[in-house]
Amino acid sequence: MRIQLLAAAAALALLAPLAAPAQTQAPLIERTKFFGNPEKIGGQISPDGKWLSWIAPRDGVRNVWVAPVNDPSAAKPMTAEKSRPIAGYWWSPDSKQILFITDKGGDENFLLYGVDVASGVQKTLTPFEKTRAQIVGRSRLVKDRILVGLNNRDPRWHDVHSLDLATGKLTPVLQNDGFASFSVDQQLNIRTAIKSRPDGGMDLYKVENGKVAAAPYETIPFEDTETTQPTSFTPDGKTRYWMDSRGRDTAALIAEDVATGKKTLIAENAKSDIGGALVDHETGKVLAYAFNYFKTEWTPTDPAVKADLDFLMSQLKGELSIASRTDDDALWIVGVDPVTSPSAAYLYDRKAKKLTKLYVTRPALEGAPLAPMHPLEIKTRDGLTQVSYLTLPPGSDADGDGRPEKPVPMVLYVHGGPWGRDTYGYHSIHQWLANRGYAVLSPNFRGSTGFGKSYINAGDREWGRKMHDDLIDAVDWAVKSGVAPKDKVAIMGGSYGGYATLAGLTFTPDTFACGVDIVGPSNINTLLSTIPPYWEAARSIFAKRVGDISTPEGQAMLKERSPLTHAHKIKRPLLIGQGANDPRVKQAESDQIVQAMQAKNIPVTYVLFPDEGHGFARPENNIAFNATAENFLAKCLGGRAEPYKDAFAGSSIQVPHGAEFAPGLKAALESRQVATR
Repeated sequence: MRIQLLAAAAALALLAPLAAPAQTQAPLIERTKFFGNPEKIGGQISPDGKWLSWIAPRDGVRNVWVAPVNDPSAAKPMTAEKSRPIAGYWWSPDSKQILFITDKGGDENFLLYGVDVASGVQKTLTPFEKTRAQIVGRSRLVKDRILVGLNNRDPRWHDVHSLDLATGKLTPVLQNDGFASFSVDQQLNIRTAIKSRPDGGMDLYKVENGKVAAAPYETIPFEDTETTQPTSFTPDGKTRYWMDSRGRDTAALIAEDVATGKKTLIAENAKSDIGGALVDHETGKVLAYAFNYFKTEWTPTDPAVKADLDFLMSQLKGELSIASRTDDDALWIVGVDPVTSPSAAYLYDRKAKKLTKLYVTRPALEGAPLAPMHPLEIKTRDGLTQVSYLTLPPGSDADGDGRPEKPVPMVLYVHGGPWGRDTYGYHSIHQWLANRGYAVLSPNFRGSTGFGKSYINAGDREWGRKMHDDLIDAVDWAVKSGVAPKDKVAIMGGSYGGYATLAGLTFTPDTFACGVDIVGPSNINTLLSTIPPYWEAARSIFAKRVGDISTPEGQAMLKERSPLTHAHKIKRPLLIGQGANDPRVKQAESDQIVQAMQAKNIPVTYVLFPDEGHGFARPENNIAFNATAENFLAKCLGGRAEPYKDAFAGSSIQVPHGAEFAPGLKAALESRQVATR
């Protein structure tokens, strides 16, 4: 996964527009170009190299399309979802089917479906209600089946089944009685079962013939759980790869001889975790690895792949990713993210050294005045380093040094998790807000991943304390560096970023001019007591990293760290967005703080989507919320906003409370009602 009492009139006075900074402003880019359906995304190639696939709109909803590799223009839709965009898809190992998952209204009970490419016939492969299907294992060597996890017997644990792809038959392989995850080799044998320890660590158990050993053979200490995990086996099953931080700070790429247990270091980086590797399909040998401190950097270990990467980097400017490869490794799907233009996908023929452009994700943004992203380091008050990303409004930085000529209003955009990170690249929120006239700063505060275990562990039980201090330190840096004026900084984010927004307006009520909270928890005690049942294995980790709800002392600490406890201190405008079906941060988290503010007559605007979960997947809802947010921010910070116009078309948006406190919102709702009569 991984907050002064004001009368309404006073709060409305705070919403009065501030004078916008003098600068050469770029043309306003329509928000639909940022948040509407992309033209194409998620390009893959079938294992046999005969088919291309991607996700693209069909009747306004994102579905999977397939085309012959030699004729992308002959693409046909393979799926026919009518309301909710497909969350993810894969090719079956035999290249005969498209496998995909989707849920109902954002409830995250994902079911697995298969579509036969030749006939177009679709099957529900996991036909169970209130069940979250997971893919446990796929292999290039085993073509006719995969391993799936199903929690239909016990919602807390995923039992492993073998799924026959031709018939859809599910055969039980292992009953899960308390394991967090499994490690599977390329013969689809379960080799290791991993269980959470009461102290927050992980025990690894050998599995033979579907039977789990009685005692663990290896332990991952708690301090390494976010940076250590077994990743894959070589095709012969004799070597297992790890990302492993034990005995070091950052996660290194390690090869283990399974027979002897001997471990050999392949790659490490002093500043960041190894982020991934490219391996030979036949031998399992590592061909290249990547790490990401400021940006993604690839290091080839094989001469042929070095030639490939050199060629790709000479032809494509931006962040490179290898999204998909054929079984014979002759063809790759390569993605490139230039940051200041929309990302694109290419078919790469390795033998011919030939690149064929397949698509641009958002062609409507080609030639648009998108802004550079500036990676930088910000020191915390206790000496840690936050890798952060700054985007400035076009026209505000004439010399291109990453600082505006004069301070501009700023949005501190906080990532979710909190065990995740912000990265370099095209970022729709950054580009949208920069176009509206704001600097956008995203700091990787302590607890963020990718920078070693010490940095993650520095965030343990620091919600609303040192993690929040880091955000304030980032704001102070921006003010001292001339990026933003002290009185024109907003805070915004989703999930943990939503919590950070509420914490910003409660723990430091004078720091931010306003806040935009998206699916953020307000009460950590109720958050942790209502986690999805299938997160059961993470309870001990949450107790160590966030706080222990099983003890009075832990509950007292979490109450103190909860924005809800301090809601009466809010004195700046607040906008809240919530999905009614959110299984992670329940609707009650937003309801609670809205009700607390109502009781104290503190203005707040609450936007609810009945067909969404943890975030807004449907473009119509995303556009509706962001239209509300940009008009809200324009009044708060003095930037620009595109008028509402038809921003609510097709959206399920509801405003249970406070439409009158968000500029233009009430009129936009009334206009929609008139239009739909």
